[in-house]
Amino acid sequence: MKFFLISDNIDTLMGLRLVGIEGVVVHTRRDFLEVLQSKMKDSSIAIILVTTKLVDMCPDIISEIKLKQQKPLITEIPDRHGNSKIGETIDGYVSEAIGVKL
Repeated sequence: MKFFLISDNIDTLMGLRLVGIEGVVVHTRRDFLEVLQSKMKDSSIAIILVTTKLVDMCPDIISEIKLKQQKPLITEIPDRHGNSKIGETIDGYVSEAIGVKL
């Protein structure tokens, strides 16, 4: 089982290639969804890494896939600018679920 990256920028792609993760760069919603659909059919891919900007292009579709598909795991990663608030988002979900502000 392997990782695959779908990125909106070459810097993230090159960085992950240094550790052996292959991927592609896409810039449009249509291209992103085509690559995602194709890679979800590849049984050798266990985890698809997707940059935040691409997830933001179609959050409804990504959420539906995450809820309905067991494999592959789709994981959002911040790009090199690191302006994603993924950790804060997760904290918000947890605090809502347990009723305690983190």
